[in-house]
Amino acid sequence: MSAATTTVPPVPLAADSRITLRGHLRHTGALVRRNLLWIKQDPESMFDALLMPVVFTLLFVFVFGGSIGQALGGGQDQYVQYVIPGMLAMMSMTMSQGVGTGFSQDFNSGVMDRFRSLPIGRGSVLFAKLAVELGRMLFATAVLMVVAALVGFDITSWPGLFATVGLATLFASSIMWVFLTLGVVMKSAQSVQAMGFLVLFPLQFGSSIFAPTKSMPGWLQAFTDYNPLSTLADAARGLMVGGPVAHDLWVTVAWSVGITAVMAPVAIHKFRTKT
Repeated sequence: MSAATTTVPPVPLAADSRITLRGHLRHTGALVRRNLLWIKQDPESMFDALLMPVVFTLLFVFVFGGSIGQALGGGQDQYVQYVIPGMLAMMSMTMSQGVGTGFSQDFNSGVMDRFRSLPIGRGSVLFAKLAVELGRMLFATAVLMVVAALVGFDITSWPGLFATVGLATLFASSIMWVFLTLGVVMKSAQSVQAMGFLVLFPLQFGSSIFAPTKSMPGWLQAFTDYNPLSTLADAARGLMVGGPVAHDLWVTVAWSVGITAVMAPVAIHKFRTKT
């Protein structure tokens, strides 16, 4: 007579309210380590953070630098001073997309099912992913500044550079909530990438990142005036190479706080519902 078999249900993911702050921090640290070990095993996942700053810098400086630099009243050197702070703003948004594709892959590969069976808080999973992606963004920023120095970028204010990195990190963390939501609600990483492209492309090129907006049509200038990437890029220029800062700085902070206030609850709700 065969022994009856029983199926043991997985342990439900512990409610966040039952876990102490210390427990959340410990779980988040463990999951950050897990994500970093995954990057170590798959170094190709860092190619975008390594190559994107190099390719974009060389492309825009040496292809468009001469003509746009003349429009700025100088040459290629003038354009370098203009475009590098803008590209730092671009990195903050482009690298944010990785958090959505990573989440989608975790859901489709069964990793989230494994997390559901462990006594860890849901918040730890979210914040660990955010922390790792912010680290990737900062790595891309460091690569960008190295390439910028090689093409002749002159930083007139080092405190301004660090302030710019902090501002870009704040903005990137807000945009990551948008991509977290997409990563949870969309069925595949490819869908997240496609939607991300539709969001990123008009925001990046309909801004002051790569070229001044004065020559743009009036309707497009109206769009760029409300584009947070324009205010972030202009604030970065003011902080790093000199110029007006206050208005663009506070508008960028307002955008960051507003996006986070709206999208963070949505992302958390969708994640809790799906898990």
